Amino acid sequence: MKTKNFKALLPIGVFLVLYLGLGIIFEYVMKIPMGFYNIPIVVAFLVALLVACLQNPKLKFDDKLEVMARGVGDKNIITMILIFMAAGIFVGVVGRSSAESVAYFMLSLIPARFSVLVLFVVSAFVSVAMGTSVGTITLITPISLALANSTGFAVPLCVGAVVGGAMFGDNLSFISDTTIAACNGQGCAMKDKFRENFWIALPAALATLVILLVQSFGLEVGAGVGGEYNLIQIVPYVLVLVGGIIGINVFVVLLIGIVTGSVIMLATGATAATDLLANMGSGAAGMFETTMVAILVSAICALIAEYGGFEALLDLIKRIFKGKKGGELGMGLLVGAMDIATANNTVAIVMANPIAKEMSENYGISSKRAASILDTFSCIFQGVIPYGAQMLVAVSTAVELGYEVSAFQILPNLTYPYMLLISSLLFIFVIPSKKNK
Repeated sequence: MKTKNFKALLPIGVFLVLYLGLGIIFEYVMKIPMGFYNIPIVVAFLVALLVACLQNPKLKFDDKLEVMARGVGDKNIITMILIFMAAGIFVGVVGRSSAESVAYFMLSLIPARFSVLVLFVVSAFVSVAMGTSVGTITLITPISLALANSTGFAVPLCVGAVVGGAMFGDNLSFISDTTIAACNGQGCAMKDKFRENFWIALPAALATLVILLVQSFGLEVGAGVGGEYNLIQIVPYVLVLVGGIIGINVFVVLLIGIVTGSVIMLATGATAATDLLANMGSGAAGMFETTMVAILVSAICALIAEYGGFEALLDLIKRIFKGKKGGELGMGLLVGAMDIATANNTVAIVMANPIAKEMSENYGISSKRAASILDTFSCIFQGVIPYGAQMLVAVSTAVELGYEVSAFQILPNLTYPYMLLISSLLFIFVIPSKKNK
């Protein structure tokens, strides 16, 4: 057993101070729009890695490189990176028009009176299919604003439904980078994590629908809004979703989605043949930052583990949180704290993974359970922080389209993240322990 050494956690502290401190200055002092996302997170992690390399002078630099290489070369990290690339290519192939077809098709099926409920369901479905909450919010928010304008529903209510639905998909999607990071970090199959997650998310989603229905009941509404859609462009999303649910290998699922998406986009004329490869490249390139973060965090965590930092942190958590259920709560709060500090739920999961893995072994928590907790709690916190990309994109989109709305007006309408928190706590403390194995 390694010696406990709290000083080994200094690189994490340096990253948090640098990233969070500069974010606050940019966003609230210098008034830079989306200030938190003007900070190059890769640079912040490079500084943290430098600090980690300067620690423990007794260990030669070549030996530190060996430690980092083992961390980066871990099977789970390599798998994670490859899946990131495949998911990026899929999104690049199917493009925005396919997602719009999904959204407008679903909106065409429901009366205007239930528009807010539809926004939540559409956002959830599109987010599950696309694997990105930010992309979903970017796509659906303009539709939600049009619905608010034509039906009379409040803008914060409509936007809050979109953000909530987007976080539902972010938490459950097989191609979400949070799912990929959590499953590969904890060493569990995506289908197992999905099944574990589903029974936490379902009650939260049902409760959200009931609350939205009550909020919508009795209001005078207009005619709603519609748009053109192409049913055949929905096929790649459906295939990816169904393939993931039934347990087909994620690489095979993504390959099916890429091939069918390519054929359909070419056949329908939505994408020119000359642009298809370029779209694949841009999709993969869109995962560059996420990939680099995974590599840098793996290297940093490997050094921290080598120095005894995680042993110290694990010992502290064990003192505070007693028993299996306490360990599960501690795991959730750990990734939540990481998310508050980084404003990025994928980064939070990647940073928490090594500690959570050791916690699972010490507390007897299954890998699928650990992955589910990490993903769920990271999405809860990411969905409600005012400086998160999800909230910033929603607000900036509304402002650009001429609507006056703030993050603090939307916060009371984020029904789903609040219901997901309640559902998660009930699942940890109320469900019999045997079901958590």
